[in-house]
Formats: sequence, C-alpha cells, structure tokens
Amino acid sequence: MSADLAREVIEACRAAGLKLATAESCTGGLIAGALTDIPGCSDVVEGGVVSYSQAVKRKILGVSARTLAEYGVVSEEVAQEMAEGAWSHLGCDLAVATTGVAGPGPADGAPEGRVCFAVSGPVYTRTETVDFGAIGRDAVRRAAVVHGLEMLLASLRGLQP
Repeated sequence: MSADLAREVIEACRAAGLKLATAESCTGGLIAGALTDIPGCSDVVEGGVVSYSQAVKRKILGVSARTLAEYGVVSEEVAQEMAEGAWSHLGCDLAVATTGVAGPGPADGAPEGRVCFAVSGPVYTRTETVDFGAIGRDAVRRAAVVHGLEMLLASLRGLQP
C-alpha cells in the first residue's frame, strides 16, 4: 500500500513541478525510503533528515528548545517546526514530518502508538495527531508511513487546480 501511495505522491509532485523532503523521528527514514524506492524519484525528492535526538531536531531542523520544553517532543508543535525546518533548509516546496512513540511502551509522556504529523510548505502547515494504539513498534511505524504519505498526497491535491 505504501508503494502505491509513494508513487502517487511522486507523480503528483512531478505534475505540479514541486520538490519534497522529509523530517522523520519515529519513522526513522521509512517515508523517505518509500519515496526513494520509486524509480525516477530524484527529480522530486530533495532529501530527508532522520532526527531521532532532540539535538538534531534543534541543530539541523531548527526546532526551538522552547517548543521542545513547552510541548514535548511528541507534539504537533514539534512536528510543525520539523517540517518547516526541512522545507526551508533543504530547499524544497513541501515537507512531511513525524514525531512519536512507536514503542514498546510510553515515552516522553505520550502513549505507545501516538504519532504527530506535519506537512509544510511556504504557504501553510497542516498538523495532526494519530493514536494508532499499542499495536507494536513495526505496525506503528508502517501505519505512520502510510498516514504521512496520505497527508502529503492530500496536500498536493489541494495545491493543484
């Protein structure tokens, strides 16, 4: 399923003349992997950042220490700053970000299976949180990849006339 979604995202970006990037924490680069599995994706995908640590979120993506302290690493606010950092630093038109708890167990005050997403471009940012539940680390990560790709695709459809 994620391969079909990734292909749709690549084709929609290509049709719109847009470049994209990823900023991933709990998905560990799996969204970027799904996108770069598509032959010919290099004309669309600029790159990605796997920002598992708070230090990388701050130094590379520009997430503020204040946002991390105030909202916690598993928050829509952090996902938003991650996505905004990716599109601004990587020179793309659209970026998707994930931050959450794949498991096992809760972390940083968030339950296992909670993932915060953001899709950002120069005009807008859309965020949302999904609680996938304690379905296991691999299942949470796979579900998060699908959801992130679906958010990208929905955003791309909204940008096209």
